[in-house]
Amino acid sequence: MLKAHKLRMRLAAAVVLAALCSLPAQATSKEIIELQTQVQQLVDMVQRLQSTLDTRLGVVQHLAEQTADNANRISATVSALQQKINAQNDAGNGKLDTLSGQVQSLNDSVDELKSRIAKLDKTVQDMQAQLQSAQNPPPGAVAASSTPGAGAPQEAAPGVPPTSSMPAVPAANAAPPVQEAFQAGMRDYNAARYDVAASEFQDVIHYYPLDELAGSAEFYLGDIAYRRLKFSEAVKDFNAVLEGFPGSPKAPAAQLRKGLALLQMKDKRDAGVHELRLLIQRHPQSPEAAQARTKLAGLGVKPAAAPAH
Repeated sequence: MLKAHKLRMRLAAAVVLAALCSLPAQATSKEIIELQTQVQQLVDMVQRLQSTLDTRLGVVQHLAEQTADNANRISATVSALQQKINAQNDAGNGKLDTLSGQVQSLNDSVDELKSRIAKLDKTVQDMQAQLQSAQNPPPGAVAASSTPGAGAPQEAAPGVPPTSSMPAVPAANAAPPVQEAFQAGMRDYNAARYDVAASEFQDVIHYYPLDELAGSAEFYLGDIAYRRLKFSEAVKDFNAVLEGFPGSPKAPAAQLRKGLALLQMKDKRDAGVHELRLLIQRHPQSPEAAQARTKLAGLGVKPAAAPAH
């Protein structure tokens, strides 16, 4: 628009100059001087107009640059704020995961305590039943005492109750020492004599249900079942470790093997993935958690479930 205006002004000046050139020779010098003065004024006006337009154009350009700078600063501020919000969300999710893991560990400890109390209560009840059975033998179990060589039993004196010998309580089969029974099971397990090893591990669980080695014995029973491709039985044994002995050193391995066993079972893929994720959440630094991450990556599954919105 400015260029067109300048072009029109220059055309006007050219027309004036052409008119001056076409004046007759007899034109007076006064008229020529007046015309030249008008032309000069017209040129001055054009120059002032051009200067004014240049100044205003500079102001507009400066405002545009300021607006662009402000927009860039606002964009940078928004980006920084978004990054800060994302960092806070990540930190909050991390704290939530940590808190969830602590709550889960507390629940595991409570479950372990309940299980131990239940087993202890059952053991006490069994001991009470055995003691009551020993103190009150069934009728006919007590044999009358007799004197060797006598034809008939002697009569008791009046007022004195007859004496009878208390039958000896049959001694229970002596339980093998827990360490010995467990080590025997481990030797047979390592030698792939799984039937014998399973029997020895079951002895540990039967005679020492509250001992920590009972949890390890449960784990190896599950592992034997897993090696024999009896995945449902293996899951049951691994559950016995996780529910009865959640604080056992074998708990991470039991959860890993449980997840792998579930993945081998039909229509149990989601349950297997859940177990592996739970293992990573409960024992994030354990070697079993690293194996679980590798397995989930091979399945194309994220190690952690997406948070609910």
